[in-house]
Amino acid sequence: MAEVLLVSKPIVPPWHDSSKNLVRDLATHMQRHVPVILSQPGARLDIPRARVLPVYPQRAAGFAPALADNARVLGQLLLGGRVGLWHFFFAPNPKTSRVARVAARLRGMRTLQTVCSAPRADVDPKSVLFADRVIVLSRHTQQRFLDAGIAPERLALIRPCIAPLSPLSAAEQLAVRARLQLPASVPLVVYAGDLEFGQGADLALHAHRALPKALGAFLVMACRTKTAHAKQREVELQQRVRDWGLSDSVRLLGETPYIHDLLAVADLVTLPTDTLYAKMDLPLVLVEAMALGRAVLVGEGTPAQELADGGCAARVPTQPEAVAEQTRALLEDDHARAALAERGRASALEHYAAPRMAQAYERIYDELGT
Repeated sequence: MAEVLLVSKPIVPPWHDSSKNLVRDLATHMQRHVPVILSQPGARLDIPRARVLPVYPQRAAGFAPALADNARVLGQLLLGGRVGLWHFFFAPNPKTSRVARVAARLRGMRTLQTVCSAPRADVDPKSVLFADRVIVLSRHTQQRFLDAGIAPERLALIRPCIAPLSPLSAAEQLAVRARLQLPASVPLVVYAGDLEFGQGADLALHAHRALPKALGAFLVMACRTKTAHAKQREVELQQRVRDWGLSDSVRLLGETPYIHDLLAVADLVTLPTDTLYAKMDLPLVLVEAMALGRAVLVGEGTPAQELADGGCAARVPTQPEAVAEQTRALLEDDHARAALAERGRASALEHYAAPRMAQAYERIYDELGT
C-alpha cells in the first residue's frame, strides 16, 4: 500500500483542535493507503495502521506550532524518506504555502492540500493554494476560490467528520446537569465559539440579555482562549455580564473537557458569528451538537450557514435584534426546536461520518497516482 504523509500540527491529545481531529480520524479510517503522521515521542495514539514520525518535540503544544517546530517539519519534507504523496492540513498563509510549494518541487512530490480554515478575506487564494489538488470543507470556500480564478478541476469538496455520538435520555440529562452544576429545569443555551474574531460572543450575550426574565434561561459560554487577545476579551465579557446584572444566569466556562456533556444537555447551541476566520468552515462542535439531537443556530453569510440546509439548523442575520428574536423563538417553541434537532441529527449521521470522509480522500489519492 502506498504511504501518504499527513503534514499537520502534532497529532497528539488533547483532541480539542478541529484540524488535528480531522487528521486523526482520516488516518484511523483509511483502508487502501498507509497514513504517515507527525507526532511527539511517546505519544499514545489509537491509530493501528499509521506509521508515526516523532518529528515534534515533547514540548510542542498550542494551536500554532513554533518556528523551530515548523523547521523540524521542513527538515522531514526535505530529508525524510520517500512516500507516495504529501497531504497538508493548515490554514493557508503565504509564507507556509511558499515553503511547501518549493519543498514539493525539490523532492518531485505530488501534493494535496486540505484548507482547514479559509484564508483571510484580503488574501488572494492564488497566493496560498500550492497543491496539485485542493480540498475545501464548504461550498462557501469552494465558491470563493472559483471566483478568484482557481481551476475547478483542482478543487474538491469533502466535508469533515465527527465521532459517533448519541443523545442522552431525560434522566441522563438531569444527571449531567447536576454534575456540571447547571440549573436542572430551565432553558440552557450554549455558545461554543471563538472570542477573538467576529461578533458571535457579543451577539449571544446580547440575545440572552433580551430574553424575558420569566423564561429563566441560562447561558454557558464555553470558549477556548487561544491568544492573549482572547483572554482580554473574556475579561471584557465578564465585566459586561456584571454590569448587565446577568451573573446569576451566565457562566463563562472557558475550555472544558466535558464539552460533549455540555452540548448534550443544551436546549440550543448557538454560534451567530459573522466570520469563521481561524475556525473550521463547518465547526465540528456544531455538527457534534446536531448529532446529539440538539437544536443549532448559526449566522448567515458564513460557511456554517450550510448546516441549515434542509432545515437542519436555524440561520439568522448577524444583527443583535435578529439574533435575539430567533433565540427567543426557538427557546419558547419546544415543538419547533425538537423538529429542528431531529433533522439536524439525521443530517449529521448521513453527511459527517468518518468512513465516508476517508473514502472520499482515498479516491483523490488514487487520482493523484499514489
